[in-house]
Amino acid sequence: MSDFEAPNRLDRIEVLAIRNTEAIAALTTKIDNLTDNVNDLTNNVDRVLSRSAILDDVLLELRDSQEQQQRNFEEHQRNFDEHQRHFDEHQRTTNAALNSLEAILLQLIRIFPQS
Repeated sequence: MSDFEAPNRLDRIEVLAIRNTEAIAALTTKIDNLTDNVNDLTNNVDRVLSRSAILDDVLLELRDSQEQQQRNFEEHQRNFDEHQRHFDEHQRTTNAALNSLEAILLQLIRIFPQS
């Protein structure tokens, strides 16, 4: 009976060893797949973070540009207002001069009426 049990026991051990080897091979394949997935995910995260950093830089440049454009606009608006003020002042001076000339012309017409 012991001769009969020994091969059975060895057969069972061999079957368990084969199953363990197959399980280890399957786990190794799964670990390899998981490693590939983690590497892909890491690459994707790196790309997203790189793009995010670039977009952050672009947004900062856009904000700076907008602020500069706002300052330029305000300066142009001040210059326009100043030119408008000078124009209005010139217009008043011109109108006053025309009124004076008109008054002089009327006096000359009264002094030297046309015959």
